[in-house]
Amino acid sequence: MPDATDADGLTVGQVSTRLGVTVRALHHWDEIGLARPSLRTAAGYRLYTAGDLERLHRIAVYREIGLGLDRIQAILDDSTADVPGALRAQRAQVAERIDRLQQLSAGLDRMIDAHERGLLLTVEQQAAIFGPQWNPDWPAQARQRYGDTTQWLQYAERSASRGPEEWQAIADAIAGLDRALGDAMDAGVTPGSPEANQLVERHREVFASYFPLTRQMQVCLGRRFEADPAFAAHYDGIRAGLATWFRRIIDASARAHGIDPDTATWQ
Repeated sequence: MPDATDADGLTVGQVSTRLGVTVRALHHWDEIGLARPSLRTAAGYRLYTAGDLERLHRIAVYREIGLGLDRIQAILDDSTADVPGALRAQRAQVAERIDRLQQLSAGLDRMIDAHERGLLLTVEQQAAIFGPQWNPDWPAQARQRYGDTTQWLQYAERSASRGPEEWQAIADAIAGLDRALGDAMDAGVTPGSPEANQLVERHREVFASYFPLTRQMQVCLGRRFEADPAFAAHYDGIRAGLATWFRRIIDASARAHGIDPDTATWQ
């Protein structure tokens, strides 16, 4: 390596600043023979010439578009290398990454909307799926009341991936459970019986469409089904007294699993 004065080339630090490449990267490229400085000062410091800088610039460009160092070295040092072919192949990979990033962006948009709105359906879709008794203001009211809870986050994450078909399946499952509850009450099914306990488990499974429901949380819901006027009206509209009967079968199932309904909390 020829000697030179400081005026004949650029130091590693100067090249790093000019090209926006780290000193560590320059040292690594030097070590693997990808881009070695051509000059050395009398004091032993390596310097990059204008030709070295041109090669470094090309390396930086190729790195920016995602080419690996081995591929870059082949392009720079092999006169027979198919540079346009390599760049076309890299362009195809970039296009695939762009597509994946666009999908990710769309998914993030849906997740944000789900956290803020809860239900990613139009008012018309909500009415068609949940029926004329559905109030489209309910999701916003639920977010205002529960938006800072873990359960709302879980609900939103599930909601973000659902379209009308998935929500229709959930609505059908809930309607089927409501009918089964009314039929069981009519048939004289008693709290604590296998039939009643099976319905309680079915409720937990259906409700898991919104968020995971522990048995203690289910007890708390049972209380609300009976005490809250809107919930009570829903269940008692199916069968008179169903809200209380539903709460009783939930409590009986909880006792069978070692939970005292009188002291159960939302956990």
